[in-house]
Parts: sequence; structure tokens; C-alpha cells
Amino acid sequence: MSGAANPRLFDRMSWAEARRVADILRLETVGGALLLAGAALAMAWANSPWAAAYEAVRSFRIGPRALHLELDLATWAADGLLAIFFFVAGLELKREFVAGDLREVRRAAVPVATALGGVAVPAILYLLVTSGAGGGAARGWAIPTATDIAFALAVLAVIGRHLPAALRTFLLTLAVVDDLLAIVIIAVFYTTHLSVLPLLAALVPLAIFAVLVRYRVRAWWLLLPLAAATWTLVHASGVHATVAGVLLASTVPVLHRRRTGGPGTGPGLAEHFEHRFRPISAAVAVPVFALLTAGVTLGGLDGLATALSDPVSAGILVGLVLGKPIGIVAATWLVARFTRATLGEGLAWVDVAGIAILSGIGFTVSLLIGELAFGTGGDRATHVKVAILAGSLTAALLAAVVLRLRDRAYRRIHAAETADENRDDVPDVYE
Repeated sequence: MSGAANPRLFDRMSWAEARRVADILRLETVGGALLLAGAALAMAWANSPWAAAYEAVRSFRIGPRALHLELDLATWAADGLLAIFFFVAGLELKREFVAGDLREVRRAAVPVATALGGVAVPAILYLLVTSGAGGGAARGWAIPTATDIAFALAVLAVIGRHLPAALRTFLLTLAVVDDLLAIVIIAVFYTTHLSVLPLLAALVPLAIFAVLVRYRVRAWWLLLPLAAATWTLVHASGVHATVAGVLLASTVPVLHRRRTGGPGTGPGLAEHFEHRFRPISAAVAVPVFALLTAGVTLGGLDGLATALSDPVSAGILVGLVLGKPIGIVAATWLVARFTRATLGEGLAWVDVAGIAILSGIGFTVSLLIGELAFGTGGDRATHVKVAILAGSLTAALLAAVVLRLRDRAYRRIHAAETADENRDDVPDVYE
């Protein structure tokens, strides 16, 4: 079989899909900048003379006590605001596999396989590093398995402006599938107690929500109470409340079959909800979560050294910095090996390695899983946060070195493609 007949990895997507992804990347990049600002503010605040005020804000309790929802602000951020984040991730994932380029098995195989590799290898390395550590260290095996898409895209926007769009899309899709795996892990492995009755009761508002969106009902005064009821009941069941976001997203139709005006389909409400809620997720939910979660008192260089000497910290660092890129590159190579696929035109394996290293930024979901595994108080919880911050920063710096070098090589290509546009703003390569 000739190389020309072989499928390509990270091949150019359709023009419509490319424009949609470009809009998403712009929003997530801005969200990433706000996320970094929130995390930096949290660290500065927690290590300032006003550290007690930071803890007071985090622990301030609010909510209806009758519904057992009088929670502190840090918990509201993790359980409530991140439900919005996972709702948007669920919409994106469903759209990709129903109407996006990933509806084709050939295109979907790579991000799915790489996401699996990027989860399995960090978890294995973490368990190897922490074996014999005791103290429930194994509970943190999932911490280094996540990729923070907003943080990663913010870094990529600074260091890789001329990289091929296919690589950016690959990172986005990889992170979306990664989020799905993360929510499955959270639901299955970090549910400490399960109350079946509230979980079954959650199906009632969820089903009503599904029927309404099926018939394109957009009235917020109908949908929001149903979504809140679903979230409340899932929270009461013992399953992490962010699962409610994914469940709600799974009911929203991506395509709407026209009943009048002839055959065919039109866009469903998924696109409408994504446009409405992605800015809220990127600009509010995730940055506020970072502000209320990332703050940790380092205690100087000695405190930093103590935190990083914990076997759990070492496992997180190894998982993020080594496990993620090894798992992603190995899975991609295996897909290429067994499908006889070749890289897209002009791409090299060093590009894949750079994106894989960048995927070691595991900030938001890693912090969430860290809290579920080790709680929010105590030395180990502090060590986990320090390790996540250190691992994500290390991954960002290493990726910056690799991708910055590759970015220079793509400058001429980018200039040529920009110049080769028609009056309708559609590049010739998409026609």
C-alpha cells in the first residue's frame, strides 16, 4: 500500500469545523489567562500577611441548610461552578462525536486512544512511585491523569501562534475526551457513599429537562430549576455533583430533525447552550475555582522542599511531567503503527511530543481530584496542591522550549496560508 493511500493523523479538518474550533480556542485561551490570574492571586494572597482572610473567604458558608446545601465557598466552587465546566465539556464531546469531524471512526481513534494512554501511564507511574508509602497514598492515582485545556491553550497561544491548527484541535479534542474520562473516574472511584434514592429521584428532573430541550425549549425559567434540581439530587446521592453537568449535557440534542419545511436536519440546542455557557465557564467558573482552591501556604523554601519530598508529590510530578507525554506519544505511535497511518502533511513527531508534554498541565481537574482523594486540610492536601502547581508549571516550561522551536519552523507556512485566501475568507485548501 502506498503512503498516499494511508490515513493521516492530525489531518486538516473541514472548513466549517475549523472555524468553530477557532472560536472555541479563542474563548478558552482568554479563559486560560483568567485562570492563571486567579491562581496567581490565590498563591499571592495565601502567602501574604492577609492569609487568614483568604482562609476565611474559602471557609465562609452559604446556602439553604434545609436542603443540606449550607456549604463553604470552596465547596461551592468545586461542586457548583465546575458543574458548569463539565456541562460545557459534555456538550463539546457530544457534538464532536455526533456532528463533528470525530463522528468518523478514523478521526476519533487518535484522540480517544491518546486520551486513554494519557490516563493509564500517569496512573501506573504514580502507583509505582508511591508504592509502599502508606497513608492511603494510592488514593491519589488519578490526580496526574487530567489535562487542563484552558491553561494549556493559554500557554500555546503565547508560544505557538504559527503551529498548525490540526495540533491545536488535537489538544482540544484530547482534553475533552480526557475530561470525560476524568468525570467517569470521579463518579466510579471517588464516590465514598451512595444513596440510591436521591440518585433515582434525579432522573425525574433530568428526564423533564431532556424532553424540553428535545423540543427546543429555551425558557430559562423552566430549564434552570430542572438543572438545579438534578444537581441537588446528584449531590445528595453522594456522587460528585459535577456528574450532573455531564448528565444534563448528554440530553441536549446536537441536531434537530425538521418536522416541516422538507427533509433534513438543523442545529440542535447544544450549539446554542455552548455559546451561552462557554464564556461563563471560561471567564467565571474555572477562574473562581482556581482562586478558591489554588491558594496554598508554601512556608518558604524549606516548606516547598518538604512538600515535594512527599512520595505523593513525587508521584504527581512524575505522572504529569513524564507519564502524560509518554502515554500520549506511545498511544499515538501505536495507532499509527497498527492502522498504517502517517502524520498530516508537514507535521513531525516532535510536534506530537510537544503537545503531549503540554498535556501534562493538569491544573483544574487535578486540583479537584486531589481534594476528593485527600481532603482540603492537612499537610498532605497542601503537598498535593504544591505538586500539581509544580508539575503543571514544569510541563508548561518544557513544552514551551519544544513548541517554541517548532513554531519558528512554521512561520513561513503560516504566512503562505494567510496570504492564500479568497474574497470569501475561505482558504483554498478547504475548497
